[in-house]
Amino acid sequence: MKTDAIVKTLNASQVKEMLLYVGEKVKESKPFLTKVDSEIGDGDHGIGMALGFSKAEENLKKQEFHTINDVFKTTGMSMVQSMGGASGVIFGTMFLGGVKKLEVKEKLDVTTLAGIFEKSLVAIKERGKANLGDKTMIDALEPAVNGLKESATTSDSLIEALKSAEVNAANGVENTKDYVAKFGRSKSLGERAIGHQDAGATSVWIIFRSMREWVGNHE
Repeated sequence: MKTDAIVKTLNASQVKEMLLYVGEKVKESKPFLTKVDSEIGDGDHGIGMALGFSKAEENLKKQEFHTINDVFKTTGMSMVQSMGGASGVIFGTMFLGGVKKLEVKEKLDVTTLAGIFEKSLVAIKERGKANLGDKTMIDALEPAVNGLKESATTSDSLIEALKSAEVNAANGVENTKDYVAKFGRSKSLGERAIGHQDAGATSVWIIFRSMREWVGNHE
């Protein structure tokens, strides 16, 4: 790949298109997420994620955006309002938390991307009280954020940062199979939940994988 082909920044319109692509991929994963969640949860996680991203798609397509802040805010608010329950709040916060009080950004680069998701991680932990090892979406999001932060110090390539986030999130999903759940319906299963991956963590991995795919397709 030529150096000048490497994507280093995205404008608001491109971020909008990237998140629309993410939504498509999450909706395509609805049966898979439903299966994963049915094993130790309520079985409705895939339905909720599809609802959230369907609403986000509807609201994103209604307007043109000039700031990264507004793209993330619109996505997050759509999820909170349409999904309901804890998942709606948590996954809405994944997009809302990082742009709250963030200075206006018209370009998304690796440093900004890492900063947004780091703030989101903090906000989700404050809301949900979960930590690494509790068999939740944190188990994929925290490693993904660490990958983004590390990339921000070593590279200005978005694709490299998102590859790192994707790989770390996938490893995090795999790790959830070894954990006893401390939240949700699966908490009542105790050690019987061991061997099964967490659905929320799986969704986080799909989100980062899809972002990486979109950027890769546009290099």
